[in-house]
Amino acid sequence: MFAAILRTQWKWTRGPALLGFILGFAIPLLSLFSLRSTGIGFAAANVVREMQQYGLLYAVLAGASGLTCAMLSWGHDHRGRHVYALSLPVTRTRYAAMRLGAGAIFLLVPALGVFLGAVIGVATAAIPTGLHAYPFSLTMRFVLASFVAYAIISAISASSTKASAYILGGIGAVVATLFLLGIAGVGQDAVSWIGQALFAEHGILSVFTGGWMLIDV
Repeated sequence: MFAAILRTQWKWTRGPALLGFILGFAIPLLSLFSLRSTGIGFAAANVVREMQQYGLLYAVLAGASGLTCAMLSWGHDHRGRHVYALSLPVTRTRYAAMRLGAGAIFLLVPALGVFLGAVIGVATAAIPTGLHAYPFSLTMRFVLASFVAYAIISAISASSTKASAYILGGIGAVVATLFLLGIAGVGQDAVSWIGQALFAEHGILSVFTGGWMLIDV
């Protein structure tokens, strides 16, 4: 049964997954190509600065990959009101685990693009003395970040359409409220505390913050 779920989910997600592969392959190459095209060269400070600027793209792609894969994995169940899942001779827990596992496998496609692009880019670049390349570490962080996003959205999407709408709407309302409070300069302590709880060290989304560095000291 898992093989059948794997095949059907590949049909639903292969387009976005392959697009993620292309983008993941391009980001590290572009970060190194920009050093040549702008003429600033491969001085150590220039390389580190350029890697920091492109780091946000890795985090955005990882989050988008996890979110897209999770929504596509459960989209057909929502449209069918979960009738197919309830008609299978397996428990709901096992079915959800198979859905989660199948989608997690497809997250490796964009990660493979990041790894290949990083390895090829590093192999063709003149890395200054004192700096080192971390293609494997960068890829592992990309995998972890994409799975965090995937797991969160999957947990929400696995419920009914109405429950998913309520949860996503509630999250959206909280984010909008915090944004408005930040603009108005009201409740800065509360906004800061929530931000720290989510994105600071040991926060549930902390993997998305910090430096995503292909080349660093």
